[in-house]
Amino acid sequence: MSSSPWAVVLAGGVGSRFWPLSTPTRPKQLLPLVDTRPLLVATLQRMSALVPQERTLILTNASLVQPISAVVPEMPRENIVPEPRPAGTAAALAFAAAEIERRTGRDTVMVCVHADWAIANEPEYRATLERAIKVAQDQHGLVTVGIVPTRPDPGFGYIEPGEATASPDARRVQRFIEKPTRERAAELCAKSCLWNSGIFVWRVGDFLDEIRAHTPEVAPGLTHVDGQPDSLERFFGAVRSVSVDVGVLERSDRVYVVPGDFGWDDVGTWASLSRVQTPDAHGNVTSGTVIASDAANNVVHAEGNSVVLFGVSDLVVVTRAGLTLVTTLERSVDLKTLIDSLPSDLQALP
Repeated sequence: MSSSPWAVVLAGGVGSRFWPLSTPTRPKQLLPLVDTRPLLVATLQRMSALVPQERTLILTNASLVQPISAVVPEMPRENIVPEPRPAGTAAALAFAAAEIERRTGRDTVMVCVHADWAIANEPEYRATLERAIKVAQDQHGLVTVGIVPTRPDPGFGYIEPGEATASPDARRVQRFIEKPTRERAAELCAKSCLWNSGIFVWRVGDFLDEIRAHTPEVAPGLTHVDGQPDSLERFFGAVRSVSVDVGVLERSDRVYVVPGDFGWDDVGTWASLSRVQTPDAHGNVTSGTVIASDAANNVVHAEGNSVVLFGVSDLVVVTRAGLTLVTTLERSVDLKTLIDSLPSDLQALP
């Protein structure tokens, strides 16, 4: 690689689908949901062989700066970027790119990842990112890593690869497909489409050029990234919310996809833990003191209490001090709807 890359970690949000364990002051990215490490710590550690923390930016909510600093005290404080308000991933990544350009120049490669993923094969993950970095440098384009599907999952967006390129590791992106029906997802898998992972790699100058050309929602903010103490507030005051997929990638003709096959999973719901943790002989995934008798395919998190299951299946059971949640694996994806209907004291759990 001709220059040292930077990493950008998206670590905002409260992870409402992991309620009641995930709360505004203790969101899922700071919880040990896959192994003993908080998800954010695992993300930084798996990236550290490729990008050290001094070249890593963490983008998060303003309220999470102190909790993140406590979890990763070695992270330079100026590298934890508190977004003044939610403005979509296009704005967040544009600010990060402009800040990296200001610090190190427009040719610097930026690797964007999320803080709430599970990765089974970390060496292959890093090798895939290195291939994507080379494509971004050689093609001067915007590179996304598309995951080779393991199932026709309607919960993910898809990428249809297009024509070949000079790089054997990449193809142009033909189109992006929003979350399909299960039947349509099976058709897309049969056509060798890829999951849209949200892993992005590009030279910061190339990305900012595309923002200026295609993203009027965000481009006006770029002039405010000047290193002054109020640049963050001025930038976010000048942008409108749009996702990077809609605002940039779907409008650009310089987008490439590199396939990845390294055991990626989005830790998005309680049900996802049954894929990213090792179940017992009956398919149960448990944390804490749990006794399961004649019980199968349950996800249980016991914090401060013991949980006994008898003769049940396909449940999610979560306990924490003073509160127990019981739902089904199928309905666990709808927890945000539940939270909105709860009394305010339960919505605002610490």
